[in-house]
Formats: sequence, structure tokens, C-alpha cells
Amino acid sequence: MSKKLLTAVIGTALLGLTAHTASAGTLEDVKAKGFLQCGVNGSNLAGFGAQDSSGKWTGLDVDLCRAVAAAVFGDASKVKYTPLSAKDRFPALQSGEIDMLARNTTWTINRDSALGFDFRAVNYYDGQGFMVPKKLNVKSALELSGAAVCVQSGTTTELNLADYFKANNLQYNPVVFEKQEEVDAAYQAGRCDVYTTDQSGLYSIRLSLANPADHVILPEIISKEPLGPAVRANDSKWFDIVSWAHYAMVAGEEFGVTTANVDEKLKTENPDLKRFLGEEKDQHIGKDLGVDEKWAYNIIKQVGNYGESFNRNVGEGSPLKIARGLNGLWSKGGLQYAPPIR
Repeated sequence: MSKKLLTAVIGTALLGLTAHTASAGTLEDVKAKGFLQCGVNGSNLAGFGAQDSSGKWTGLDVDLCRAVAAAVFGDASKVKYTPLSAKDRFPALQSGEIDMLARNTTWTINRDSALGFDFRAVNYYDGQGFMVPKKLNVKSALELSGAAVCVQSGTTTELNLADYFKANNLQYNPVVFEKQEEVDAAYQAGRCDVYTTDQSGLYSIRLSLANPADHVILPEIISKEPLGPAVRANDSKWFDIVSWAHYAMVAGEEFGVTTANVDEKLKTENPDLKRFLGEEKDQHIGKDLGVDEKWAYNIIKQVGNYGESFNRNVGEGSPLKIARGLNGLWSKGGLQYAPPIR
């Protein structure tokens, strides 16, 4: 067989495999087994994905998993969680071990195109930063030339670190580990001068240190890190549900609908709000998505709107106390924006 013909045969086989995978339909698979398998952070990242001593999972990413379950089943508790390292997260999604990945994962062109994933919703706009011991008296990342920097392998963080130091003509010694807990331990043991990861992660990690006040997060943000859920490519129905679960939480905040007042809001005469809550006659939004017409109501009732989730997990109602910043609503200077639900 000629090389050209062999290439064509292999290409056709791969296309057939992709088509078969997509045609399986994750939504149908999830409904058939009766629960959502969601990939989350395996390093107990406070505020995003962490498991307490009783086994309960909480966090901004966990809430998104729960929102998808609420949309699909009308029950936010129908989720099983798979804790994953940065290295393991992509193979787990590719293989079908999980139905969706919600693990503070950056949306990049390579991951969107070459790895066979689809991204759309961004549930946290972040950026990479640096944390150092206060005793070093460092005020800026530009003062870090020659420093030993702890970083996790297999992440955009590792690549951004190299780019930043090269662009600023700074020298550094990378201290690289596969697992976040290994990076944490190395930093606490003084094996490196600097810890770099997404700034939200630094706030979380600092809380776990013996003396959080002894460490400072430097002001520089050296990258764009749009964090959000990922699904396998070419499965548009499932892709839509995962994306719109997030948008429903954002829209709920835009409408001023909360877990506490959502039942009262059912009495509204506002057509946009009635449509959102599944009260508009002759609408087929839920049917078109492949879920119940009360899908958005169930998300708000059982999980809350985006502002509620942000506040209790990473905002002022949490130990992290991270300001909304870019994650505020578009109407308040942020980037969180829900397309029209109509």
C-alpha cells in the first residue's frame, strides 16, 4: 500500500472514530447511568474544588458540576466526582472516564483544537501570579532574577513562567513537580523562593500555610487565564448544556433571582424572566437543550446564581475574600455576561 493511500485510510478511520464518539451522545449516556461524572481538582484547591472531612465537595467548579446535574436531572446532588491532577485531567476526559472537566482549567487554542476538547463558558477569569515569603522583602516580580521558582509541570503556568522571565531578561531556577501538593510542600520547606500559579490558586494555597501572613502575593499578573469547563469535541448537545448551565447562573444574577427568592419570582409578568424560569407557555428552550423546561429554575433553586456561588466559595463570604474584579457582571465593569435566553 502506498504511503499516500495508507495516510488516507488512517485519516478516514480516525474520522470514523471521532464521529462514532460524538454520536454516542454524552447526554444520553449521563441520563442512562443516572448521574454526572465530573472531573475536579484532586489537590483540594479551596474555593474551587475541595473535599471536607465528611467527604462533601465544595467550590466554584463543584457548583458548576452541580448546576449541570440540576439541569439534566432536576437534582443537583446527582454528581460523582473524580479528583484529578493536572497531568491526569486531559486523559480522563479524552478516555470518557469523566463526562465533563471542571478543574480550574485554562482555555487555550491548543486545548481547544489539538486535544479534542471544546471550551466556551468561562466561570473564572484569572491570571498567573507569584507568591513569596514576606521576609524576602520583594515588592515586584521584576526583582526575582536568580530565584528558585516552584511550579507544577504539565500546566500553562510552567510555559508562562518561562516566557515571562525570558521576555524580561531574568534568570531563574525552576523547581518542578507533577502534583500540586508536592509544589506546596516544597515551597513550605523552603526549597524555592517563589511559588507561581493562577492568582486565585495562590490565595487558596496561602490559607493552607502554617503562617499565611508571612507570605505576600506580588502585584504582577503575567497571563490571561480564562478558566472554565471542558467537554469532548463534536458533541454539541452536551456542549450546549454544560455552557448554558454556567450562563443560567450568570443570567440569574442579572435578573436578581436567588435561591431564596426564586419561588416568589415565579409570579413575575416579565416575559424574559418568565422564559428563564420556564413559566412562559409554548416555549421550547428546555426541550431544545434536551432537558426539562424548569432547567434554569432548578439550577438557581438548588445551586444559586453566579454571584451567590462566587461569594460563598471565593468571595467576601469565604476565607479567600477575593474581589469580584473581572468576574463581576458586565453591567458592573466585569466580564461575566450571559447571552440572551430566548
